[in-house]
Amino acid sequence: MPLTHKALLGFAFASADLLLEASAEGQITMALGAGEALAGSKDRTLEGADLFDFIAADDRGLVKMVFKGLGEGMRAGPINLRLASQDGEDRGACLSAFRLPQNSGAVSCVLTRAKAAKTAGPGGLHDRASFETAAVTILEHARARGLEVELAMVDVPGFEAAAQKAGEAEGAELRARLAAVIRSQSYGGGAAAGLGEDRFALLREGRETPQELSQRIARLLDLDPALGVAPVVQKVSASAELPPDHLLRALRYTMDGFLREGGANTAPADLSQAFERSVAQTMAEVSALGKRVEARDFALFFQPVVSLKGPARLHHHEALIRFGDQGAPFPMIRMAEEMDLVCALDSAVVDKALEHLNRRPDLILAVNLSGRSIGNPIFVTELARRVAANPGVKGRLMFELTESAAVGDLVQADRHLQSLRALGCEICLDDFGAGASSLAYLQQLHVDVVKFDGAFIRDLEHDSRGAAFVSQLVRMCAEMKVETLAEMVETPLVEEVIRKAGVHMAQGWLYGAAARDPAPYPLISAAAPAAPGRRRGAVDSWG
Repeated sequence: MPLTHKALLGFAFASADLLLEASAEGQITMALGAGEALAGSKDRTLEGADLFDFIAADDRGLVKMVFKGLGEGMRAGPINLRLASQDGEDRGACLSAFRLPQNSGAVSCVLTRAKAAKTAGPGGLHDRASFETAAVTILEHARARGLEVELAMVDVPGFEAAAQKAGEAEGAELRARLAAVIRSQSYGGGAAAGLGEDRFALLREGRETPQELSQRIARLLDLDPALGVAPVVQKVSASAELPPDHLLRALRYTMDGFLREGGANTAPADLSQAFERSVAQTMAEVSALGKRVEARDFALFFQPVVSLKGPARLHHHEALIRFGDQGAPFPMIRMAEEMDLVCALDSAVVDKALEHLNRRPDLILAVNLSGRSIGNPIFVTELARRVAANPGVKGRLMFELTESAAVGDLVQADRHLQSLRALGCEICLDDFGAGASSLAYLQQLHVDVVKFDGAFIRDLEHDSRGAAFVSQLVRMCAEMKVETLAEMVETPLVEEVIRKAGVHMAQGWLYGAAARDPAPYPLISAAAPAAPGRRRGAVDSWG
């Protein structure tokens, strides 16, 4: 039986709040249904209005690129977007679009009320971390619907250089256009990320070859050919039946390779293969790390920590681990924690610290311990035995409990910490404020010092609220008879702020970078805020 117009409308309204037709430029030529879904008001006449006026500013470019990319007979969506606010309230919608053949370029749209999409980063693009989290959820959702989804990585070499050359205003317009193009090709219009200069990742339904997608992106960008900017696309099938943690690992491995080598990277065929490669790579790295730990193939560097009671005087040094010329050691520490090597690594670091303390009777050191190590009874028993076997270090060895790995049993951890305190070792709670667990740690662990995370400290000279916050933290610690230490102190003005707040000790570039040889006692003079070429706010720690 042929469908009547009424039947077609009935089916359409069964799944939509508003049907409309618009020109390629966005002028609404026909609107049927609940107009308030778009306009926020029943009284407003939609026909003749500009569709893009009803779209939130951050999503207008996205919808324009969706329209621009629709060839005859092509469909796009559903796309989650935010509508322009009419009354100060965030409103969202789900948009599907279709360009009927031989309909003068008009676009038929179906609009359904939806929860307002969460705002991502600049241009509506995720950063890498938020993309990884969102991607796992999207892949599981798509898999449940039986959709074939792929991870596409887009390299646009030379684009940022062209945008900078174009000047501030035009360059900003070019960046916004590229972000809109990338989003318009992604699943739901919101599954795309900026991975750094000229590189992007997106999840999309698999319909085109990499060459076709590259040509589509180039056409939508519509750049001057003289600029020589040509997108390069790699695609990885995401249809593998992997659990969420495996999906996340496979995504990370794939993007790591892309970020290292760009379009020259040999991408895996699918996320299942990416996971297998990731496991093989990790096992090789773990084996190499295990050999380095066993051979003590690492160095300790020493960063000064000063007392602020009177003129800045050297109080102790923090012992920081360094693996050759690999720069920041945090990835190695994270891997050691995840692969159950961290106890062996912490034990090796303590051994080296004890060697330094026995050679230098004037030296006072703080050594980092992972939360996983302090929760291990065998590790703590052996650590206490080695400390007791070196009575000359009593009062000269401090342990900093890091938050890089969560402490599972705080009651047990506190018992372990108290056994170390009984041997004359002070305990410092590191990274205070960086994790959600900080207050719970302070409440349940009996410690001697709290080290404020550098994120609270380094910009205090420009942040009066931050200074007030630090003052309150110092007051709270004082009531608990706990001393305080501020890291990332980089300027005399920041030192002045933390002195006024009552902070007891400080650490950072103002007093010196980590060095192979500990600074001499007892007096230290303030150094330059940062060494030439060094990134401001760089962290000289392993946790």
